[in-house]
Amino acid sequence: MEPLLNKPLEHHSQSQGANIPHPRINLPENSTNNPRGAGIIVPESAHKTRLDKFLIPILADLSRSQIQKMVKDKKIKVNGKVVLPHHFLKSGETVEIDHTATTKPIKKVVNDLKIPLKIISETADYLVVDKPNGVVVHPALGVNEPTLIEAVIIKYPEIAEVGEDKTRPGIVQRLDRDVSGVMVIARTNEMFEHLKKQFADRQIHKIYEALVVGHMDKPDGTINFPLARSRKHQGKMAAHSKANDKTKEAITHYTVLKQYQQVAQLEINLETGRTHQIRVHLAAINHPIIGDKLYHPKDLAFKNNPDRIFLHARELSFLNLENELVKFESDLPAELKLFLKHLA
Repeated sequence: MEPLLNKPLEHHSQSQGANIPHPRINLPENSTNNPRGAGIIVPESAHKTRLDKFLIPILADLSRSQIQKMVKDKKIKVNGKVVLPHHFLKSGETVEIDHTATTKPIKKVVNDLKIPLKIISETADYLVVDKPNGVVVHPALGVNEPTLIEAVIIKYPEIAEVGEDKTRPGIVQRLDRDVSGVMVIARTNEMFEHLKKQFADRQIHKIYEALVVGHMDKPDGTINFPLARSRKHQGKMAAHSKANDKTKEAITHYTVLKQYQQVAQLEINLETGRTHQIRVHLAAINHPIIGDKLYHPKDLAFKNNPDRIFLHARELSFLNLENELVKFESDLPAELKLFLKHLA
């Protein structure tokens, strides 16, 4: 059972017809701490559905026989256990997929991906890029479009050999598809491990800007709700008032930059880096981000939006291989600046 805290988050972006036992799922991309698995919590609508049938709309690029072979080859498990393809699922169970078995390594070929690639800084060890909104960072299950790392590899083919997972070479962090801003990509395995350790030790400093619904009661604050995958809505995370064996610690600090009549502009400092953390935390305190279609309750709707989520990664700082602190910034995109101008 999900906490009362989450009631504002639990809304349906699509109708949940009873004749749809297993809706198409957009799988959340996991952090690089667990690059090989994607956990899917079985919804109540899929209770008593065969595992192979449940996975057909999820692994849309695979045939049913290919899915069955993955199950038999132990590439797909339920609650960490090996099962048969005809295993009947129970609501609340977790289906774990080794996505490297279905996602091919990125090829070192030149394609016209038409993805704008803005390099903020380039060294022999890393790249700092300004990711545009609307671009997925790396290939994953359910992603059938060009990705940022594919565009990067066209220009920097050596990155294809960096890291532990050939489907996301050089990637030590990611930004959601519709989030823009600064991010770092490792060019060498030494830098990859160096950055990964800093992320694990929470030594990397990340600052975001967001525009949220409502009037903030205080000029700054901390949101400290553990997060877990939602049991009710696939592809969403849920904030919990108390930790349990399914949750992960998540801490978000915010400062009000400017309070408008109906919205507030925030500076956000992440202490942890969980999937959808900023979006879920702000929605949990009834200040959802403008333009966030996934976590924006209808009863807190704001009539205007910039046709994207108003969330931007503004600053990133980390230690280079010489253990020198380096800092990089990304300006607020033009469409977000224009939106703010119209609010004034």
